[in-house]
Amino acid sequence: MSKVKVGIIGCGNISTIYLKNCREFEPIDLVACADLDIERAKDQAEKFGIKAYSVQELLEDQEIELVINLTIPKAHAQVCIQALEAGKHVYTEKPLAVTREEGRQILEVAEAKGLRVGSAPDTFLGGGIQTAIHLIEKGEIGTPIGATAFMMSRGHEHWHPDPAFYYDVGGGPMFDMGPYYLTALIAALGPIDRISGSARISYPERTISSEPKAGTKIQVKTPTHISGVLDFASGAIGTMITSFDVFGGSTLPRIEIYGSEGTILVPDPNTFGGPVQIRKRDEKDFVDISLTHQYDENSRGIGVADMAEAIQQNRIHRANGQIAFHALEAMHGFHDASSNGTYYQMESTCEKPEPLPLNYQFTSTILK
Repeated sequence: MSKVKVGIIGCGNISTIYLKNCREFEPIDLVACADLDIERAKDQAEKFGIKAYSVQELLEDQEIELVINLTIPKAHAQVCIQALEAGKHVYTEKPLAVTREEGRQILEVAEAKGLRVGSAPDTFLGGGIQTAIHLIEKGEIGTPIGATAFMMSRGHEHWHPDPAFYYDVGGGPMFDMGPYYLTALIAALGPIDRISGSARISYPERTISSEPKAGTKIQVKTPTHISGVLDFASGAIGTMITSFDVFGGSTLPRIEIYGSEGTILVPDPNTFGGPVQIRKRDEKDFVDISLTHQYDENSRGIGVADMAEAIQQNRIHRANGQIAFHALEAMHGFHDASSNGTYYQMESTCEKPEPLPLNYQFTSTILK
């Protein structure tokens, strides 16, 4: 079976791990990269032995079947639609788009063209979260009842070289890290029915303490502490807090999932590995669980590999556009619920992605 030929648009920092990994995944033939800065594309192309294109040249290359979109979030929709209009499947970094309207447009164009949309995060396909999902599917904690998810930090101005974006519209902790947490919860518990939430801007002005812009003031335009409740269609109830306003918070679990017969500690959804722990009804303590699945190192691009294989096999790919849009709508839902003082009723839904088979491999090299 022939490999799916892939090109990357966007040669910033995150492109390196995609370029490295996509050369190793068996279903993918990575052939080119492009950037608005052609010199940056040439640098990456030389390092990885592929072609360097302008964006337009890549879109016009009939050989390329799938485009990986690694541009900045506000450009995701435009680039995705350009790729689809050029007759190519597209996989984008998170989030799918900045607005719900843009997200819907991407999916509508794809449907009209008979093409596929995929989206990060694909961390839920890593060994850690897949192990947790495997335990849930086996009934190790009985019927899922609820979940908690915490992403607590003091904000990006303390370490990021240019953090202003994170405090602008479309930023904040929910849009920065929410995709990881929401996608992991959807993969484990299924789609969300409704959301309640409260959100605030705790500090209207923040001062950068990291170089090279130390001392620069940031005017905050998006909520930086969001707390809410998710009612899943399955009946499970989740609590989620994302914050850039917390000094500490490291003792809280990233994600816990509670069932009628036990509790699972799910690893950081921004990583691919463990640890995974479980405590059964009659046990006194949590116990470590050996990972049942592969890819516990940085395997960004595994979602592209699954998408390419799904194209070959004519099946649904796991990190798909419907899940990405559902997570995007949920992120907005927290903010809307807070602004309106009501539940936000989700308009979209999605299928819970099929778990990976035990010890499944797309490649023999990106495993541990």
